[in-house]
Amino acid sequence: MKIGVISDTHIPERANDIPKEVYLAFKDVDLIIHAGDLVTIKVLESLRKIAQVKAVLGNMDSSDLHKELKAREEFQIKNFKIGLTHGSGHPAKLLDLIKDRFPKETDIVIFGHSHRPFNEKIDKTLFFNPGTPTDTVFAPYRSYGIIEIGEDIKATIVRLP
Repeated sequence: MKIGVISDTHIPERANDIPKEVYLAFKDVDLIIHAGDLVTIKVLESLRKIAQVKAVLGNMDSSDLHKELKAREEFQIKNFKIGLTHGSGHPAKLLDLIKDRFPKETDIVIFGHSHRPFNEKIDKTLFFNPGTPTDTVFAPYRSYGIIEIGEDIKATIVRLP
């Protein structure tokens, strides 16, 4: 299963739309995961035209999104347990704040908030932040993620030009 992962799009504050490179990359995914701060429901609607979407609320999301989304999700793909949250607090302490939000046997924790890409296995859990495809102020570069789940997990941060 191929999953497109995105976060912190901040539409329309940071950009008018998700970059076309992301839409092109997501054309062949089975699932899109958005880790919050969509800001407007239009982002959710446009992603749903491509594939099934799992998304959570971010701290900047509109009241329309509060009616549609939860702050945290847990689900399973194949034999892998996945936790999804936006995150909160100071970006330097973000990982410490989200580590305890999901059971220790969670295989992947996907998060956003910091705008900084992160792809690291800690103990037995992969912590994955795709960064942001739209921000050039707080992010080191614009990015999104691809996670492939088969017998194992392969996670990649894709840097945008």
